Amino acid sequence: MKKNSFREKKENGVLARVAEKALPGGFDWWLFTLTVIILSIGLIMVLSSSGIVAEIDNGDKYYFFKRQVVFAVAGLLALWGAALMPRAWLYKLQYPALFLSLLLLLLTLSPLAPAINGARRWIPIGPISIQPMEFVKISMALYLAYFMSSKQDLIKTFSRGVIPPFAVTGLFCFLLLLQPDFGSSVVLASLLFFMCVAGGTRFIYLFFAMALVVAGAMALAIASPYRLRRLLAFLDPFADPSNTGYHLVQSLLAFGSGSFLGVGVGASKQKMFYLPEAHNDFIMAVLGEELGFVGVSVVMLLFTMLFWRCYRIIMGQQDLRDRFTAFGLTVIIAMGCVMNLAVVMGVAPPKGVPMPLVSYGGSNLVATLLCVGLLLNFSRTAEGWKRSS
Repeated sequence: MKKNSFREKKENGVLARVAEKALPGGFDWWLFTLTVIILSIGLIMVLSSSGIVAEIDNGDKYYFFKRQVVFAVAGLLALWGAALMPRAWLYKLQYPALFLSLLLLLLTLSPLAPAINGARRWIPIGPISIQPMEFVKISMALYLAYFMSSKQDLIKTFSRGVIPPFAVTGLFCFLLLLQPDFGSSVVLASLLFFMCVAGGTRFIYLFFAMALVVAGAMALAIASPYRLRRLLAFLDPFADPSNTGYHLVQSLLAFGSGSFLGVGVGASKQKMFYLPEAHNDFIMAVLGEELGFVGVSVVMLLFTMLFWRCYRIIMGQQDLRDRFTAFGLTVIIAMGCVMNLAVVMGVAPPKGVPMPLVSYGGSNLVATLLCVGLLLNFSRTAEGWKRSS
């Protein structure tokens, strides 16, 4: 009787967990609210930073803003679809998503993809262009989470625990370098590193892998003198302010002009053809000029709160694969935020990394909102935060 009673309780517990995963509700509404607030700030800044360029290049000062609104609506639909998706469906996608991402990257290297500023990173589809890299990150997070959770007994071995994820990531990084897109390959390598640390990979393997990556990056930089000058420009951008240091010099001037309270929304001077990519990769510089130190601090506080909610969701997962997947999705958003700020503030070499939820761009915005939607999905089964929120 005791054995039967124990078995019944165990079965009831399993059924309860399955039912909880299957039924909608219990979302982390704080995460959703913070996402919408940051997205709203981003739309305002896109409108402010792109008006002049849009009017001269497209004859409509609201051109980029209207497109960003459409991207935001599409992204929010993707968010809710991901939030309501049955977990079993999601976990059947790791290999199809990986192969689709590989196919899309190969298409960027074909004649179907136009070269823009010397790089083939976009696939034109009618009036829009898709940047596959933004969705490669999500597919890689799904694959690495699956590998780290299902191979825990092999993760500390070299042949079966290290080579497979490193080989898959290396293939995607190689294709990105062919575009060429050095910054995105760094993002993927960083995602692999953090997932390996969380998964329990031996430190000695990570150390040698990092040494090889650094050596390879140095070789690529030395092989291209201009790339080396660009990489080193952040150390002293004012040494060549009209060439390799131009982007960073204009970005720093924007932050300096903003001072404490900023010059006011819409009053930026650097966006008037001084600062390239003012509505895209360097939009935080325009935000710093118009809203000042206070505005940048508020945005950083909002992101900090958003990452705190993500952390609560990660730690609330009882299933190892759920926890690794939520962690990988959070790393994607966090890396975008940190790397963008590091570039616009001159802490890191210039790389084309947009600010999540703020910068103009459909692929990045939709992919980021898709990550948030999946995190909302995991918040339905997170234990602990519901009682304390």
